[in-house]
Amino acid sequence: MSFYDVLIVGAGHAGAQAAISLRQAGFEGSVAMIGDEKYPPYERPPLSKEYFAGEKTFERILIRPAAFWEERKVDLLLGKRVKSVDPVAKTVTAGSEDISYDKLIWCTGGTPRMLTCDGADAANVHAVRRRDDVDAMMGKLDAIGHVTIVGGGYIGLEAAAVLTKFGKTVVLLEAMDRVLARVAGEELSRFYEAEHRAHGVDLRTGAKMDCIEVTDGKATAVLMADGERIETDMVIVGIGIIPETGPLIAAGAAGGNGVDVDEYCRASLPDIYAVGDCAAHANRFAGGAHMRVESVQNANDQAKTAVAHILGKEEPYDAVPWFWSNQYDLKLQTVGLSVGFDQTVLRGDPAARSFSVVYLKGGKVIALDCVNAVKDYVQGRAHVLSGAALDVAQLVDAGVPLKEVGLA
Repeated sequence: MSFYDVLIVGAGHAGAQAAISLRQAGFEGSVAMIGDEKYPPYERPPLSKEYFAGEKTFERILIRPAAFWEERKVDLLLGKRVKSVDPVAKTVTAGSEDISYDKLIWCTGGTPRMLTCDGADAANVHAVRRRDDVDAMMGKLDAIGHVTIVGGGYIGLEAAAVLTKFGKTVVLLEAMDRVLARVAGEELSRFYEAEHRAHGVDLRTGAKMDCIEVTDGKATAVLMADGERIETDMVIVGIGIIPETGPLIAAGAAGGNGVDVDEYCRASLPDIYAVGDCAAHANRFAGGAHMRVESVQNANDQAKTAVAHILGKEEPYDAVPWFWSNQYDLKLQTVGLSVGFDQTVLRGDPAARSFSVVYLKGGKVIALDCVNAVKDYVQGRAHVLSGAALDVAQLVDAGVPLKEVGLA
């Protein structure tokens, strides 16, 4: 049976950062990373952006060159999926192999939430989560003209932007009354709806699907609840993820929507940590709400926290959340979490395609969405950190730099 001082389950951003941080800190013990894909760790955000658009090769989205892991003596156990965890024996079963560990870091992320209607398993119904997902779509693009996207979150919107660039006819279906409804205020939602429609996307909100029509194993149309039939050559589903926690929860770890972790990213089982998209933690930037944060920033920073604790340093996770999205020539940068906001302030003019939405709760700044407004994003971070109550009259004036806005 193989043994590792630190065994990392998951070869995405969180797993890669955990291994990198261990070696950067001078850890000399044995380290392995188990991944259920055949590829070394690579960046996920470009899958719906630059990689899908053909602007970056796969080699350019590798988190580190393949040789890096061998040089740092990090064993990559690829193409293996962990089926079970024994926290008493301190072993995991991956494929037909049992592997023992001293410390375990669970970094499995999540799997795409797929449709459950008739036809959802057709060969040309795709998610955007892994390289193979996107490669499969890219291999078919030359032969298709019509694409239906289900879900108006960032994945769906980014995919729509790429596909319109390729000259495809795109219908985007969002079941809620606006896109980005779960993560942003109405000002940002309406702006992106208008942008996509201006680029030719048939974007529909409040859209209720019935099923997918399948011919010879392939989706040929999306049937709507009102009876409309939307002909399509491909369906892309972007309706969120389900955290990959099964083996750990089955082993007795506390959790529901993710594995519950403390401020050091420790799970409830001894010598086991969980980080990234699959980890639920109390986040002070959301008023202490227990939640998962799906972002590269969260994955990297939680990995650093877990590694620090393994190495004997108690450095609680307290990083400011940040995110980004590229669509057309628009760069959206978000800092903070807008959960529970009760007021928004619009800085700048959306018509000029450079503006920010500032989210307030109880008069205090909790988050900003900045579209082509890098200075607001950079300067707004300090206000999110301080939770300051700012002078709204100055805040709304885009001519006043955020760093110069006074207190209320």
